[in-house]
Amino acid sequence: MRILYIDIDCLRPDHLGCFGYGRNTSPNIDAIAARGTRFSNYYVTDAPCLPSRTALFTGRTGIHTGVINHGGLNADIRPIGPDRGFNNYAGPFRTWMTTLVHAGLHTCTVSPFATRHAAWHFLDGFKEVHDPGGRGHERADEIAPLALDWLKANAAKDNWFLHVNFWDPHTPYRTPLDYGNPFENDPAPLWLTEDILRAQRESYGPHSARDLWEYGPYDTQKYPRAPAEIETLADFRKWIDGYDTGIRYTDDHVGLILDELRTQGVLDDTIILVSADHGENQGELNVYGDHQTADHCTSRVPLIAAGPGIVQGREDTDLHYNVDLAATICALAGGEQPESWDGTSFLPALTEGRSCGQPYLVVSQGAWSCQRSVRWKNWMMVRTYNAGLKDFPETMLFDIESDPHETYNLASEREDVVLEGLDLLSQWHEEMMDGRPKESDPMWEVMREGGPFHTRGYLDSYCQVLADTGRAGAAQRMREREERAR
Repeated sequence: MRILYIDIDCLRPDHLGCFGYGRNTSPNIDAIAARGTRFSNYYVTDAPCLPSRTALFTGRTGIHTGVINHGGLNADIRPIGPDRGFNNYAGPFRTWMTTLVHAGLHTCTVSPFATRHAAWHFLDGFKEVHDPGGRGHERADEIAPLALDWLKANAAKDNWFLHVNFWDPHTPYRTPLDYGNPFENDPAPLWLTEDILRAQRESYGPHSARDLWEYGPYDTQKYPRAPAEIETLADFRKWIDGYDTGIRYTDDHVGLILDELRTQGVLDDTIILVSADHGENQGELNVYGDHQTADHCTSRVPLIAAGPGIVQGREDTDLHYNVDLAATICALAGGEQPESWDGTSFLPALTEGRSCGQPYLVVSQGAWSCQRSVRWKNWMMVRTYNAGLKDFPETMLFDIESDPHETYNLASEREDVVLEGLDLLSQWHEEMMDGRPKESDPMWEVMREGGPFHTRGYLDSYCQVLADTGRAGAAQRMREREERAR
């Protein structure tokens, strides 16, 4: 068995051709999808980067590992306690990679992720680690050569798992300028209107339309693919061009990897997975080019699977978690799922085209805001505990089938649906806590510690920015909101 996992940071499914995007961002990824199964309702349990990959590679959600933040107490896995063994090789807390090693696979990663986030638990079970050293600022032309060298030496062997981690769709957009703009003649997504943009510019928040680089304008000299602010729809188009160009540049290098598998004569014998650690808000909820929420746009990621034994040309619309993927590949490799894992295998969806999704999902965010959201039927209900210096109400409800860009909050109009979502959230919380004291919920630990890591300590300075840019009323609203959240 050969498994290649292509992990593209910040990749939204709706910016890929195989998921219906109008721009030609992903011809090589689309070709993989054409001979496999694509999952259109696949969500990370915890966003963004560190919580997401921690969940996937440990098989356990953030409420159980404790990792829901990017700094502070809840950026590290909590101690296991009396059940902690000599190591994780044989015990209830085996990682995804260790389980594959148990099943006889040689595991390798090409990724700077562990160094970028001090996420040493991510490495548990990898027999080989190739860290390019750029701490997540690498371009695809710096990642792909390491993967190609490994494939030249190992592709023809049997029983391997290779994880290749690309970063180009992540801000700041840094595709070489001589690559050009493949989308200069293509319109941007049409959901953003003049009225929406006007309201966004009167509002506030890190990575918002007027504060595009966290708490202020972008440095366009250093990063010329970005505008200083999103002031006009032309600025929005330039911004989207930067994101989509990063995807296309990555896709070109995915093509090189596919070519190498073809040269080695193992392309058709390799299971290929394409996914991401989280999506990306591209203006939705007034967040541009970042992953600050537990909403549909940040929490939903693509999943494409192709290869021997996998149903071809199928779209699976069931609800799945990313931790379900660990359980699924474990089952595919003939491994035994550890008892501590939270995921449920959807192997029949891959091999038989059978429906086997979750009835509903709960996803979380703790690094840029404190939120938990419920995804069920056509609904996404977002519950905000700490807005992270953003202009969010306590409850938001979106019909994401008719409004995937979350332009209209239905919470006040559909209180019946909100109550249904709150009931599901309460049910999930009771099941996940399983009798543990409420104080051990990592979300409340983050709140007690001072809130999301990336917004701690910025209230006064950001209020000054707002006052200096004619938004004193917004600063006052934010101060009042932060006082209520304490």
